[in-house]
Amino acid sequence: MCGSRRGIFHRMLPLLWLAVGCATSAPSAHDRPPFRFPADTFAFANELVLQYEIDPVTRELSLHPREKTPEFVLRCGAMARAARQFYSVASFDPSAPAADIETTQRLVREVLDTDPRHPPNRRVVIPGYHDLRDLSAAQSSLMKAMLAGPWETYLQRGNWRMVFPFRPHQQERVAGHLLDELARGWPPIVHVLRFPERSINHLVLVFGAEETPAEIRFHVYDPNDAEHPLELVFDRGARIFSYPETSFFPGGPVKAYEVYDGWLY
Repeated sequence: MCGSRRGIFHRMLPLLWLAVGCATSAPSAHDRPPFRFPADTFAFANELVLQYEIDPVTRELSLHPREKTPEFVLRCGAMARAARQFYSVASFDPSAPAADIETTQRLVREVLDTDPRHPPNRRVVIPGYHDLRDLSAAQSSLMKAMLAGPWETYLQRGNWRMVFPFRPHQQERVAGHLLDELARGWPPIVHVLRFPERSINHLVLVFGAEETPAEIRFHVYDPNDAEHPLELVFDRGARIFSYPETSFFPGGPVKAYEVYDGWLY
């Protein structure tokens, strides 16, 4: 993920942060505890603009307007990105009293302003909360207001990749790379889609995996589901990913690739 093109830049980052007085010593991704569900995820979910209905027989998906449009929608990309930023940057101190709203807002902004593509060389200490789940439950309005709007997903620079073919050998490489990222303690963010179909076009965060000779079951934080982890499954024989049935997707084969990874994505 941290390619040679950015090696010089990476070596300069600690000096730059120290120069502006906001850097503290921080461990690498390897030194962080494993990503935890639900502790390292948001207490609220990304809402859907439309009402999705899945026919129990045909499994066909139909869409209907909601009576009232939800306020917090189209933030799957922003939430997946922010969950990884909090995982890599934030250090929570529940023993200290919670800061006032202005200070909490400033600390959250410090986290969200970090580069989401690699572990920063600093920590942002957030007092008064156990973890991201605790913070986002207590300060849901503040957190929702600070998460980027739909443009964060629509203009994600890796979106160009979806229009090109996804060959079995390429999907196999993606699965292997996701395992490598997890092994180094870095939860990858994955674009799951069925382009040119529009049945799913979604960003999720992978935080674990179970391997068998037949498949790899990647454990996923889906921003659309605040309560349950899901599984993105890679079939080794067919070299195909699949995503489970959800409230917005009937389940089945999908294409997948990592985003927020390198200068192209």
